[in-house]
Parts: sequence; structure tokens; C-alpha cells
Amino acid sequence: MHRHGYKGRKLGREAGQRLALMRSLTVALIQHGEITTTLAKAKELRRSFEKLVTLAKRGDLHSRRLLTSRIGNLQAANALMDTIVKDVKRDSGYLRITREGFRRGDNAEMARIAFVDSISAYTTDASETPKAAPAEKTSGAKATKKEKK
Repeated sequence: MHRHGYKGRKLGREAGQRLALMRSLTVALIQHGEITTTLAKAKELRRSFEKLVTLAKRGDLHSRRLLTSRIGNLQAANALMDTIVKDVKRDSGYLRITREGFRRGDNAEMARIAFVDSISAYTTDASETPKAAPAEKTSGAKATKKEKK
């Protein structure tokens, strides 16, 4: 059988699972700025994500609604459109894939995918971000009547 006209990789998944995988990788990339995944997934993510960034650069309401629909996460779509796109200085080629070696266990080729331009949302100092207060230790037992009063 010839391979003409078959775009994209199947990644060993059915269509719905592939869509969910690409959406979750997209949200993770928006939240963290860079992620490590297999090379095949990174190459497939780059194809879809660069189209989303180009769509977000239009900046109108229809583009925002299309992004929300395609990503499936309102906060990620808003972050892409409001913060990330403002720092992108190019017309295409927003992402860089760097090969990271092979995964121990199944020897899958791993890659890091990250933005080419530095995005200000990810370059904040660790000292500026507020740290969460340590959680109070609780004993696993239920409270007695005296403690409830």
C-alpha cells in the first residue's frame, strides 16, 4: 500500500486518544514552557502547536474561541493568547526540538520541545514567586469529641 495522502503519525493510538494526547501536551507546553517527551510526539506536537500560535497572533474574539475549542482548556488558551504570543518575535518556527538521548526501559528516543524566543512568563526568578506555606500535620485519626468543641 502506498503512503500518499496520509498525514501525521498514529502514535499507536486511536483518533480520540491521539487528540487527547496532543491537547494535554499542548496544555503542558503552555504551562511549563518546555517539556520532555518522545521524539515522535514532539514532532507531532510542533505541527499542531505552531498552527495554534499563528491563530493566537490574530488576537480577535473568533481566534480566542477557536483556541479554546481546539485546546480544550480555557486558562491555557487565555495564557497563550494574552502572555505567550506577545513575546513571540517571529512569523513561524516558534518551537525548537532538541534530542535528549534514549529512555531507559524501552529505549525510546526522547526530545525536549521548547520555545525558541524567551517567554517572559517562564523567566521569572524563583525568589519572586511566593512559596506555599507548609501544610499542617494531621494525624490520620478522626477528631475526638473534645477536639470538636
